[in-house]
Amino acid sequence: MNSPPGPYAGASSGPPAGSSLNAARRARELAEVRETVVDVLVVGLGATGAGVALDAASRGLSVAAIDAHDLAFGTSRWSSKMIHGGLRYLAKGQIGVARESAVERGVLLCRTAPHLVRAQPYLLPLTPEVGRSQAGVVMAGYRLGDLLRASAGTPRRLLPGPSRVTASRARALVPALRPDGLRGALASFDGRVVDDARLVVAIARTAAAHGARVLTRCRALSISGDGAEVRDELDGDTFAIRARKVINATGVWAGRLTSSVSMRPSRGTHLVLRPGTLGELRASMHVPIPGEGTRFVLVLPQPDGRVYVGLTDEPVDGPIPDVPEVPETDVAFLLEVLNSVLEVPVARADVAGAYAGLRPLLTGEGRTSDLSRRHSVVKAPDGVVTIVGGKLTTYRRMAEDAVDTAFPDAPAARTARLPLVGADGHRARSSGGHAGAGGDSGRGRVPFRLVERYGSEAAAVHELAEREPELAGTLPLGVTLAELAWAVRHEGALDAGDLLDRRTRIGLVPEDRAAALPAAERILADHSR
Repeated sequence: MNSPPGPYAGASSGPPAGSSLNAARRARELAEVRETVVDVLVVGLGATGAGVALDAASRGLSVAAIDAHDLAFGTSRWSSKMIHGGLRYLAKGQIGVARESAVERGVLLCRTAPHLVRAQPYLLPLTPEVGRSQAGVVMAGYRLGDLLRASAGTPRRLLPGPSRVTASRARALVPALRPDGLRGALASFDGRVVDDARLVVAIARTAAAHGARVLTRCRALSISGDGAEVRDELDGDTFAIRARKVINATGVWAGRLTSSVSMRPSRGTHLVLRPGTLGELRASMHVPIPGEGTRFVLVLPQPDGRVYVGLTDEPVDGPIPDVPEVPETDVAFLLEVLNSVLEVPVARADVAGAYAGLRPLLTGEGRTSDLSRRHSVVKAPDGVVTIVGGKLTTYRRMAEDAVDTAFPDAPAARTARLPLVGADGHRARSSGGHAGAGGDSGRGRVPFRLVERYGSEAAAVHELAEREPELAGTLPLGVTLAELAWAVRHEGALDAGDLLDRRTRIGLVPEDRAAALPAAERILADHSR
């Protein structure tokens, strides 16, 4: 079972003109926004907010985009890293949502982010707990999903169709599977992003290259139809940003800034397993949740060797935290479902880390797992436009709809064919290789892990370490000091959390974060000038 190989690094090049985000640019553009009226103020810099900034800027509108924290600080960095075609929505009869997902998956995979998004193989083990009728229903869903792929125009060479594999083949792809009673597995493909936070950084930098002012650590204290009262979280200064239109893209926190929406968030928890915990995984897994015909726990091997296991769907009541905590009940649930298909169970002590994201669902009746993932654009009486709901895969369409609502007479959106930073020079991948392949790119000296994270900028990141020997050292997961310096100079990283928790994902395992923290602080001191 093959997955498409990664792209290769082309000729060395620095960052695209105007795309670099850093402390100096932030200071300059903060001064500018105090003295002007922008066409649109975007509040929130997750995938959707960054997408709104890019969509508006690429249409020729002047843009200021702010966030109280960092790029991808909230829900966007806590996803399953899936760019999926909406299979689960098909099962619920939500054909429109499923097709939208399939179309947007194709946009990312083929045109806008082929360096960050690729196909990923999945297995659904046919254990004694999975009856033949259930297996038949799931395979029928996979085939319908393949029809959606075709209708969306995504070539099969990028996303192969579903099949059934033997028990021996299933164990070759996932050696940790329990052999007793295993009848084989159902195989399918879907999209995945190498790192959701890096996708947001690429979107934000592409917006900046089109003239958007991207300003992190700027908290909107209040918003109205013509601007916002803002506090600079670095120095405490409060000021106004004036705008012709305001778009609220703060996701699960949208209700804090407007009364036009009411949110009912749900918690999606993932476990983080260290490399090797489940052996050499060459495919992801769908593990059926008992009693839930269309819900699965996902086992997701990552390019860095770690494995994510998720996810839950639990309602969250009360105040919405900036960083959700993971309750032990979630950990126990995920381990129980995972261990139902393993030969050697994973113990609680084997869980190296965990994270939880909050889905920005509109208030509705029933279980949060049953609420629609369709996005909504809501216009308040004062003119504030709020975009909520949806999912990572459809961020671009959500952004387009929000800008269309705010500016009905604006030129048509361009973002479906606008490559993100790092995508220029890359071609869509044909099938071959296997999931989790590592080593060099095969073209030149640039390591593959840099290529699949930086795309056409990989050579420049690699050469940074060669030019500046003090940046040649490595941290957990093979992250180089040069990557941290690049993040400070070009990706808007302002503190150690930005470096360890979002520009890289070292921070997902507390021990790894502690080991890398001194180096991150040293890089910040040396390169934040």
